[in-house]
Amino acid sequence: MRILFVHPNYHSGGAEIAGTWSPAWVAYLTGHLRQAGFDDIHFIDAMTDDIADEELARRIARLAPDAVGVTAITPSIYKAEGVLKIAAEVVPAAVRVLGGVHATFMYKQVLSEAPWVDVIVRGEGEEICTELMSAIRDGRWPADRRAIKGLAFRDGDEIVATPAASTVKDLSKIKPDWSILEWEKYIYIPLGTRVAIPNLARGCPFTCSFCSQWKFWRDYRVRDPKDVVDEIEDLVVNHGVGFFILADEEPTINKKKFVAFCQELIARDLPRRVKWGINTRVTDIYRDREELKFYRSAGLVHVSLGTEAAAQMKLDTFNKETKVDENRTAIRLLREADILVEAQFIVGLDNETPETLEETYRMAWDWQPDLANWSMYTPWPFTPLFQEIKDQVEVFDFSKYNFVTPIMKPAAMERGELLDGVMNNYRRFYMKKALFHYPWRGTGFRRRYLLGCLYAFLKAGFQRTFYDLGKAGYWGPQTKKTVDFHFDETRTLAEAQLDDWDAAADRAARAAERREAVRSQMKDRAEVRACGGGDRQLEQA
Repeated sequence: MRILFVHPNYHSGGAEIAGTWSPAWVAYLTGHLRQAGFDDIHFIDAMTDDIADEELARRIARLAPDAVGVTAITPSIYKAEGVLKIAAEVVPAAVRVLGGVHATFMYKQVLSEAPWVDVIVRGEGEEICTELMSAIRDGRWPADRRAIKGLAFRDGDEIVATPAASTVKDLSKIKPDWSILEWEKYIYIPLGTRVAIPNLARGCPFTCSFCSQWKFWRDYRVRDPKDVVDEIEDLVVNHGVGFFILADEEPTINKKKFVAFCQELIARDLPRRVKWGINTRVTDIYRDREELKFYRSAGLVHVSLGTEAAAQMKLDTFNKETKVDENRTAIRLLREADILVEAQFIVGLDNETPETLEETYRMAWDWQPDLANWSMYTPWPFTPLFQEIKDQVEVFDFSKYNFVTPIMKPAAMERGELLDGVMNNYRRFYMKKALFHYPWRGTGFRRRYLLGCLYAFLKAGFQRTFYDLGKAGYWGPQTKKTVDFHFDETRTLAEAQLDDWDAAADRAARAAERREAVRSQMKDRAEVRACGGGDRQLEQA
């Protein structure tokens, strides 16, 4: 049986300005399939190779696969659907499979607008995909499809979702096949080296209202650090990787496992050959202030901090559970440990104004992170925050849900003005950094890294790919009233399908609510009794 995976050709000018990112999803799926005996697996990276539809059709036809699999986050969903439409035309007998976070929660809409999609894998893919491919190989597809958990598909006019599958419990079975990738393509521009995105943990115990990762992965689980370092050693020795970013939302949550991971890297002398970065929370930096230099000795050179917003009001909206003053201190602690720090700001909510944008710039400059990033608030349609503000959402063209396009229109600003305000923050911050900081601060690695980051920004700016500026027609403040984001206004919104999706963080939040309700009830009863006589006497009074 021949299996073909395709990474859809989607570009937005966001994170990709730093390089060409290796698509880890295909390595993890391929590794699990190989363990089950599948050995005829192929991969086309249409995004990195910028493959046009006509050429993609020729390649798919030439391979003649029995199954075609694609993944998609929300902004790439239409491109992923398009890949499977091409497959339906050129290899109509192949089973067409779609996975990823968007299809997991929006399967009814996807199957309605793209009826050529044969089946959707809902949730964590390794075990479900392997069971699905086994059914296809053994001739049990489509007869047995209702017996396979974690699928969604059309059966005549009915859209069927089988019960949610269990998350992967034995993470030792996760053994990605990184050889499926052509590594010379994946370069991290700031360091000019090959880049990978492995993971240490899956899921997140926190419930940030704008995030979908804790919903998708459901259970928070940490892999054995030795297994992960086995992967990294393979990436370094056999594939020439010189930089990796842990894909986890927050790899430092489990401090014991994270420390063990760092110790294992040091024991194998890997920090000499590979550097790495993470995303994490301000609170973890506070907690680990004494370990930061140890983390640096393990090769950690870049931390992206979810500072999120300058106004405390916004932090509360996002349920981040951090304080504004803590951001400044966390940045200082990282810089003292010689770890480059990137501050992430979310902008573009309903209450955004020119003044609040200016406030984020002033805070970014006052805090002095090495890098700063302003991301447009993007209301994933399956997040708690979206459910609260969906009446304010006017754009349902998911191809623009990419953190660089202003989906939300602030009450006091036009979208073009918001984009111009963000670009003004970037211009001022990086111009001052380029003139007064990057060439003169630090020596050796730090200077080389920061100048590499500046080169990546300048390259994307010159090519007009940064923030999709070329497509939107933004050339500076003089064009802020004429930018066109090319929203497809024919797109409409369907409800996310979350009824059967119970995350561990959801259960923890409900348990906390129950405990608080009990405490409140006991407090009320105590106060009533203190009035002298219990409920009946209080009512008579």
